[in-house]
Order: sequence, then C-alpha cells, then structure tokens
Amino acid sequence: MDLFDIDVDACRGRQKRLLECMQQHRLDLVIVTLAEHVQWLTGPRFGPVFEPAALITSQGDVILVAPARRMPDSFAADDVLPYEAQSHSTLRNDQREKSSRVLLDAIVPYHSAQRVGIEFSSCGPHVSHAFSGELVDIEPDLYRLRRRKDPDELLRLQKAIAATGQMYRKAREIIAPGISELEVFNALQTAAVSELGEMLTGTGNDYRCAARGGPPRNRKVQSGELYILDLGPAFRGYFADNARTFAVDRKPTDLQMAAWQKIIEAFQFIEEQACVGKSAQELFHEVQSLLDTSTCGEFNHHLGHGIGLFPHEAPHLNPNWDDTLELGDVFAAEPGLYAPELKVGMRLENNYLVTESGVELLSDFPLEL
Repeated sequence: MDLFDIDVDACRGRQKRLLECMQQHRLDLVIVTLAEHVQWLTGPRFGPVFEPAALITSQGDVILVAPARRMPDSFAADDVLPYEAQSHSTLRNDQREKSSRVLLDAIVPYHSAQRVGIEFSSCGPHVSHAFSGELVDIEPDLYRLRRRKDPDELLRLQKAIAATGQMYRKAREIIAPGISELEVFNALQTAAVSELGEMLTGTGNDYRCAARGGPPRNRKVQSGELYILDLGPAFRGYFADNARTFAVDRKPTDLQMAAWQKIIEAFQFIEEQACVGKSAQELFHEVQSLLDTSTCGEFNHHLGHGIGLFPHEAPHLNPNWDDTLELGDVFAAEPGLYAPELKVGMRLENNYLVTESGVELLSDFPLEL
C-alpha cells in the first residue's frame, strides 16, 4: 500500500466535521464543485481539465460525480457516478453542464430542499437554478474546516516540502556565475520529480535572479547578484511554499550578511512567539517592527500564509486579516529585506505546523546565503 494513498477514514472524518457545520446552518444538502473541495471531502484528485462535483446530505450520504474515463479506485463516497468529460477522446468544453446534470438527476427529491449549501464563488447556474429553497454560501466554512490538517494531509505536505529540500540542495550545487535561470529551473524541476517519483501538481513561482520574483528567463546569472528562489512544488494537490536566497558567487557582502542576520532574528522571534491563540496580525506587526530596525532594507509584504490544497490559505500573517493561529494550522513565514544596496534583496521562508506546544519546523534545511 502506498503511504500516500487516499485515506478513506480521514475523508469520512472531514465529512463528519462538515455535517456538524451543516447542522449549525440547518442545511439539507451541500454541493461542492471546486476540485480542492471535492478532493478534501472524497479523496480523489482530478486534473485541472476536469470538472467533478460532490455532495453530502444532512443524513451523511455522499455522492461523487467523476469523469467517466477517470473513475477512481479509492474514494470516500456512498456512490460514484460518471459524467461525460470526453467524447471520442476529445475533452468537452461543457463539462460543468454534464457533471451538474448527473448530480442533479441523482438527487431529484432534494430539488425542493429548504436550505442548500453551495460555493458562491464557483457554483454556477447549472446547479443553483435547480433549487427552489434558500442557497447558503458554505465556502467560508469549508476554508475554515480545511485549516486543521489531518495526518494524511500532513504526509502529503511533508512530501512536497521534502521536494523543496532536494531542490535547494541541487541549487547549492549548481548556482554559479554563468548558469542561466532556465538551466536552474530545469535542474530544480528534475530534483523535485526525482524526490516525488511522479509529476508535480504545482511548481512555485519565483525562479528569477537579481529580482524579487518572477518566472525564469534565458539569462545568465552574474557574480555579485542575489538569487531568490521561492519554490512551491505540490504533491497530489498539496502545496509546499518556502524560499531561500543564494549569493551567486558565494561571497555575500557585509551589508547582505547583516540583512540576513536580521531575517534569522525574525525566524527566532516567530518560533518563540507563534502558538495556539496567537494573533497572526499581531505577529505580523511584531516582526515588521523587528525588521524595521535593520540597517539596510525594507520589509514590505505579508509575513506569510497557510498552505494546503491552495498555495495561500488561512491563517494569514497579514495586516489585512485578523486570523488567530489554531491547532493543526500549517503556515509559511517569509520575512524579507529589499534595497538596491542589497542587489535587490533577499527573502527566506520556512514552513511550520502549529502544535499544542508551539510550532514545529517542517522545512529544516540550510538558510545560508
């Protein structure tokens, strides 16, 4: 058995938590159409070219609607129904209509339900127009429930994070004046695939040297530059997200080293202060104040965010949200300092699990420039 196979019992546990939420909202039915929510609830992950759906009734019955030629072998559902995603091998552009029709035909008695939970941001009229009762936005509750990572989710997150560890090991081996950003990108993708043993389901966003971020270019890196790598490979739908910065010639300046040391102090502060009940907004402001004492560089972006089935989830370490750290949160913390004198600047990022005793570092690999 694959350690990362679908854990049906874990999915059933998530369904139970959603049922408790449904009872609070007096919902007869919940329908989900976002692929992440379908996976979280029932287990199977479908690629971005497919449009599955799932539902759960107030009695706890679960139906999964899946692409006919991608019917899963393992799932946490009482029934799995196929919809026509392809015709004679051609992907259909009307998949949402097809999957919705199959779903609605399976629950005709519920068309007169009094209260139905749907995702307001993604559940379109193919589904919503079928119900005569009140539609309730269940999406905020789903995102809240997704914060607490179950053991099967942690396994996948840790595997994705392990891939970043291999990517940074490779980066330390190959980054030198004259290598191109595309060469680095290709080598790092190979390292991640080798660690995961399969294709990535996400790759991260920052592979550009002498810049705060961006995709790789056909450009050779130069001595004296700093190279920020912010990597987010995803394993079976679950995203890692951590960053390291490298001095291309391995000769950081005194100013760069002073900025680096200030960022290390920020991590020490985060690891001391982050705990269940801590205000994420307050933590942001405290770290902002610490970094403001740097002799060079400016910190002018969020401090971090949760990770999981989407690259940015709650908790938000950001002045525009007022989240509180909760048991089971997995979050990325990414203090940085930027200034022309630093050759653009640097960003370092670690991943943490919130536990009963504080936070556990999940990305335990070198931070040095």
